[in-house]
Amino acid sequence: MTPTGLGRSGIDTTHVSPTVRPQDDLFRHVNGEWLETAEIPADRAIYGAFHRLRDDAEAQLREIVEETAAGDAPPGTEARKVGDLYASFMDEDAVNALGADPIRPDLQRVEGIADRAELISQLGSLHRGGVSGLFGFWVNGDAKQSDQYIVYISQGGLGLPDESYYREATFAAIRDEYVGHIERMLQLAGLPDPADRAKRIMALETRLAASHWDKVTSRDATKTYNKVDRAGLADLAPGFSWDAWAEALGAPPRAFVEVVVRQPSYLAGFAEALEQIPLEDWKAWLGWRVLSSAASLLSAPFVDEDFAFYGKTLTGTPQLRERWKRGVGMVESALGEALGKLYVARHFPPAAKTRMEELVANLVEAYRRSITDLEWMGPQTRQRALDKLEQFTPKIGYPDVWRDYSTLEIRADDLVGNARRATAFELARQLGKLGKPVDRSEWFMTPQTVNAYYNPLMNEIVFPAAILQPPFFDAEADDAVNYGAIGAIIGHEIGHGFDDQGSKYDGDGNLHDWWTDKDRAEFDKRTARLIAQYDVLKPAQAPGHHVNGALTVGENIGDLGGLSIAYAAYQLALNGAQPPVLDGLTGAQRFFFSWAQSWRTKARDEEVIRRLALDPHSPDEFRCNAVVRNIPAFHEAYGVTPSDRLWLDQEERVRIW
Repeated sequence: MTPTGLGRSGIDTTHVSPTVRPQDDLFRHVNGEWLETAEIPADRAIYGAFHRLRDDAEAQLREIVEETAAGDAPPGTEARKVGDLYASFMDEDAVNALGADPIRPDLQRVEGIADRAELISQLGSLHRGGVSGLFGFWVNGDAKQSDQYIVYISQGGLGLPDESYYREATFAAIRDEYVGHIERMLQLAGLPDPADRAKRIMALETRLAASHWDKVTSRDATKTYNKVDRAGLADLAPGFSWDAWAEALGAPPRAFVEVVVRQPSYLAGFAEALEQIPLEDWKAWLGWRVLSSAASLLSAPFVDEDFAFYGKTLTGTPQLRERWKRGVGMVESALGEALGKLYVARHFPPAAKTRMEELVANLVEAYRRSITDLEWMGPQTRQRALDKLEQFTPKIGYPDVWRDYSTLEIRADDLVGNARRATAFELARQLGKLGKPVDRSEWFMTPQTVNAYYNPLMNEIVFPAAILQPPFFDAEADDAVNYGAIGAIIGHEIGHGFDDQGSKYDGDGNLHDWWTDKDRAEFDKRTARLIAQYDVLKPAQAPGHHVNGALTVGENIGDLGGLSIAYAAYQLALNGAQPPVLDGLTGAQRFFFSWAQSWRTKARDEEVIRRLALDPHSPDEFRCNAVVRNIPAFHEAYGVTPSDRLWLDQEERVRIW
């Protein structure tokens, strides 16, 4: 039976705008009626096809956690932990009665810091419980020795989304709002001199932000790979006692013997600030970090004020999400794979995995043929690209080995304690990897996540169960529809292995230059043309703001290569047969229609501006339209001519892969 609203092919034709031609604006032709009538839910800043599936998954997860919370699973089991964690979040009366009491001991510890040595120790101790400090860190494969784990250290210390928020005139009003937000939060916590403290905290963060690398530089895999030993780490941050910090963190001795520092000059910057800025300012800042890190778990006044700034001001979202939704999110954050195991058992049919394996195989074959035929690439680089493609590992649905949560303590009456213990558990899990073989079975998304990813260190493409649903994937749909949606997503993730940064890694996941100089120069030339195409794009709802082509280039390469190769894979699937006309569309038209409906999204003005500054993805309308302009098959499918808005002269079209 054909689902309501879907055509015989599986595409949704109910939102087509009769006044917009696909040759002029494919995005608004396919989605125009929806864009005109759909309302963004009051608790969201952005809404569309991805978000609708996330809502569906969230409702399914709610059933699971509420059943486990009401059930009688034995103590210590994963089901009991899922239920108890959710129950601790949902006991709103208990949470409200506590106010700021759960973090009062930490605030008092910070107030009692006597010198910089104690400050450094407290930074380590508090980090273990989820209070992020001057920098972040994580464990992953060494980018130049991918069969070994190593610690990565990255810049931090800011409460605003990015260093640009501290310096650009565009964000001046947000800076003022942020200072007011800090003051109100400090006042709620009963801390003295909240107005003065807020100004000093802002000044300190502004000082730290001045040493931050920008988003474009920080995504450069070569510039951000700086391996140093403990002595080198000390040289980068003079005066900062890494030994004292690591001891307070509870890190094993091997943890920071050798690390990769992503932004070395930032370490020098924070070390200088640590020496020059008064201790009382640092204490005010650290107290703020304690408060802000726990705000969403405290009583209603803290939750409301936290949302007023980070939700309403930064993203334009008018309404806080219902408590059950936030509770499900809490369980996902702490016990994601335990919940995922229950989700997969109920909601992921084995047939979907089999069908996806066929699609992936066709996409890989289409990439192989495309790389083989690339006219701009020399034989040496081409063979190495093919070798890398041959080593790609697909993961579909859910992990083969589930995460073990047996040592994580969860109590039904201790929300903040649960959050702290979950953070410490994850930290211990991460640091426990050091010195062991790299676990290539590990997943970095849960099965209930509506997304996908490419991991260059493992040269793998990963597709969680929850994304394998319409409009992205439908086992009953026409091939054109599946290849235009999930096929393009598969192609996109494979494409990340060959984008401006992924192409720096070889098939074993090592940061290794496998290109000839001539081929790399040609690749960079084509990439620069794509950057220029996106730099001029401006969302109509955000006057004065434009896409950052250099920030988004990796995703744009993924989109362009992904859709191009998905179309080639669709041709492979047809095996020479002529596809029928369905829903009034040819096979090629259904393919591009499916691509456009997968980007059916609208966002609030504030969120559009925020994402332009931070997000490595272009706005969805450009992910749709800017890509198809470069693809000859789109021009052919819709008979696009030079008089149409989506026409792009052949010499201006970019083909990379």
